[in-house]
Amino acid sequence: MTTAEKSIDVNVAISTAYNQWTQFEDFPAFMADVESVTQLDDRRLHWEVEIGGVRREFDAEITEQHPEERVAWRSTSGTEQAGVVTFHKLDDATTRVTLQLEMEPTGVAETVGEKTGLISRMVERDMKNFKEFIEGRGVESGAWRGDIPREG
Repeated sequence: MTTAEKSIDVNVAISTAYNQWTQFEDFPAFMADVESVTQLDDRRLHWEVEIGGVRREFDAEITEQHPEERVAWRSTSGTEQAGVVTFHKLDDATTRVTLQLEMEPTGVAETVGEKTGLISRMVERDMKNFKEFIEGRGVESGAWRGDIPREG
């Protein structure tokens, strides 16, 4: 299992950073390898990605979500992955966003990518892109403020 973690400070209020992150269908705007995310309901998402020339589709379930704190998920089909993004208020206009992603490589391309640090570089790039995206906008494109408690 590959684990990648990256934190970045964004110059927007915590509510703006969190609200934007809940707009999953906007992920292709700042995640270079994500072709589309379709939100099926409050908990379920369908992803289409292309990493290193390999196209994958998978479904994911949000396992925990608390406004301005965290969003956690795990795949339920296809690529095996799980992750959590957390939001930390540094001051009224600055938020630290931390993304932790765990992924089980499948196939030659993903195994090579794991050994060369590709996943870690992708997470770092996508977090920098998120910073540019949200700071450039200054406001979120939408928001979902619902709470999903962790089960079990």
